[in-house]
Amino acid sequence: MTAQHESTGPLTTEAGAPVADNQNSQTAGVGGPVLVQDQLLLEKLAHFNRERIPERVVHARGAGAYGTFTVTADVTPYTRAKFLSEIGKETEVFLRFSTVAGNLGAADAVRDPRGFALKFYTEEGNYDLVGNNTPVFFIKDAIKFPDFIHTQKRDPYTGSQEADNVWDFWGLSPESTHQVTWLFGDRGIPASYRHMNGYGSHTFQWTNEAGEAFWVKYHFKTDQGIRTLAQDEADLLAGKDPDSHQRDLREAIERGEYPTWTVQVQIMPAAEAATYRFNPFDLTKVWPHADYPPIEIGKLELNRNPENIFAEVEQSIFSPHHFVPGIGPSPDKMLQGRLFAYGDAHRYRVGINGDHLPVNRPRATEARSHGRDGAMYDGRHGGAKNYEPNSFGGPTETGRALWEPQPVSGVTGDHVAPSHAEDDDFVQAGNLYRLMSEDEKSRLIDNLAGFISKVSRDDIAQRAIENFRKADEDYGKRLEAAVAALRG
Repeated sequence: MTAQHESTGPLTTEAGAPVADNQNSQTAGVGGPVLVQDQLLLEKLAHFNRERIPERVVHARGAGAYGTFTVTADVTPYTRAKFLSEIGKETEVFLRFSTVAGNLGAADAVRDPRGFALKFYTEEGNYDLVGNNTPVFFIKDAIKFPDFIHTQKRDPYTGSQEADNVWDFWGLSPESTHQVTWLFGDRGIPASYRHMNGYGSHTFQWTNEAGEAFWVKYHFKTDQGIRTLAQDEADLLAGKDPDSHQRDLREAIERGEYPTWTVQVQIMPAAEAATYRFNPFDLTKVWPHADYPPIEIGKLELNRNPENIFAEVEQSIFSPHHFVPGIGPSPDKMLQGRLFAYGDAHRYRVGINGDHLPVNRPRATEARSHGRDGAMYDGRHGGAKNYEPNSFGGPTETGRALWEPQPVSGVTGDHVAPSHAEDDDFVQAGNLYRLMSEDEKSRLIDNLAGFISKVSRDDIAQRAIENFRKADEDYGKRLEAAVAALRG
């Protein structure tokens, strides 16, 4: 036996007892039935049956890596977050990339938004920024999210994704027109996780030491350059190498080709939100750069692969409610829903103590709470008192909120979001279309028409086309002709 193959010690059971025979089950005599007393066999089979936790309902298919975030500009006039407090400061991070609609075994090279979930292990606790590779989203209110995802998943009767469901919902939800234009354009299928941008997508609050509040949007611009796949290239790659994006990220880091992103923010003084020309908290819209130019604030680098995909990628949990002092939420109705939904999903999927797993727990500080017990509780608190206030030296409240309160008024109820002067579901989709080159427009039309042509009902197809026509007359006209040609 060579040195690299020397045993590290005896094989044991999960309880640490040495295993005498790992090749043969215990039986009642040679050739007899297996004995229930063979606890090694039962332990192995029982553990194997439970090796998979429920996959994420969305963002199930993912890859991740560790790295660093380094501050490159002074942002202390805008936020008191300590990890952003000085130029050159580094913070360890974990970034999980994902597709949205596919299950855990789906292919990487598909037309789908990509999750861009970033965990900062800061000295004030973990800060999770859970975004996508698109600056906008399909809907603006979380109450519609389960319905939207149901249309993207398998139909309860056919067991397949159905074009009828997808386009019926999008056609009846004109707010989706902007994001659908992004999705079916060239950037709808990134060539790799390294060659795409990331966005916080939502609007967040920054608060400085003086208590002044600002609204911000995050942008992560890839330093590798944008690279995308055409539909036919993606179809071939998805069948040939379903793990293409995961493999690309892992092997690039193994080669020492560490991917980086330039981190930027758009900053809006809080007082300007009420009179801005459209609702700045509407997730289906971007802030034009002419109004609020992006400011570079840092550099993100990924430089270490996980040692165990299940422990570190599958069990990693991210929640938008994981804020740190100086950073908080906005009235964005999608974000408000996610503040609950993400944490609740992980409590169901990973367990009530999922935050204690190595990939999820704070690294630059420690969690000091009065939460106890539940599945997989490790007893870390010992005999410490589990209530507050107490007179036994337990952790106490600070009396200072993480973010600044916002004034509210009116009556409770199911309100439509406040209307601003230029609120419209179609303007920004039309602007995006008109920014495209002729070749980009042609590919967009082909991609959309190929999917819409699969719809079985003419009224659903026509309604979908009319939303794009409202964004731009040429856009709708060309799409209508392309769909008609494919439908015969």
